[in-house]
Amino acid sequence: MIISSGAIKKIIMNKQKLIPSVNFHLWSACNMRCKFCFANFQDVKTSILPKGHLPEEDAVQIVKAIAKYGFQKITFVGGEPLLCPWLPLLIKTAKEQGLTTMIVTNGSDLTDRFMSINADYLDWITISIDSLDLGINKKIGRGLQGEDPISEEEYLDIVNQINSYGYGLKINTVVNKYNQMEDINTFIKRAKPRRWKIFQALPVVGQNDKYIDEVSVSSLSFQNYVNRHVKANEFIDVVPETNFEMQGSYVMIDPAGRFFDNVSGSHRYSSPILEIGIEKAIEEVEMNYKKFIDRGGLYEESNNE
Repeated sequence: MIISSGAIKKIIMNKQKLIPSVNFHLWSACNMRCKFCFANFQDVKTSILPKGHLPEEDAVQIVKAIAKYGFQKITFVGGEPLLCPWLPLLIKTAKEQGLTTMIVTNGSDLTDRFMSINADYLDWITISIDSLDLGINKKIGRGLQGEDPISEEEYLDIVNQINSYGYGLKINTVVNKYNQMEDINTFIKRAKPRRWKIFQALPVVGQNDKYIDEVSVSSLSFQNYVNRHVKANEFIDVVPETNFEMQGSYVMIDPAGRFFDNVSGSHRYSSPILEIGIEKAIEEVEMNYKKFIDRGGLYEESNNE
């Protein structure tokens, strides 16, 4: 088949507009029950994927397809990705395919052994830290069942260990009704993350309907939280994201190996990538490159990011 110069130019232009990073929600299970969580995928577990994850070999093929298509970075998320026993294999596969690698974890299962064995393949570790107040974390569900939530000093030990291995450290914080008045500037300065993302609790129909009204915050309250922390952390890359900025600005794959978007306020899924191919599957969802750029999606990265 002969491809015209016009078609080639169109392909190049489309590739230039490709959001370069993808979030692979490979594991729906989590050992915490955060009330604002928009990625519990109970709809997936009750429909096409009872176990809440793909078989190991299928997950590996998804990672390879992501790299082959032209993505540059993969973030392994959940649920809680550290519950996945073959996560190290996926990280190694991604790195060997030329991808920058990242995980997002609540930190409860992050061990020295994990950081040691993945040091050659994992570039970034993101820790979700919403509050340093044990009572607030209990209210929002940021804790293991029957145990006290992670304390401030325990969080500090975790981030110091991440830094000691030379990983890129990122912190994610979800601003909600219970932590909106909190000030964690002192902790952030001690933790020294390379990047700190501050999210407004995002309503997603079918994911967090039960509790989102309890934990949602207004745009003004969110902005007040952001202002209070940005001013005190001028040497840290602080990236706030409102509900509007989060919708449609991420490329996401669900535990069943399908692209999904949230532009309509709920999850809309593509056909399975391994069934129809990544090229066709990605056309079945919406993503906004401009919103990705506007929210700071492209930034100076290290560790081959």
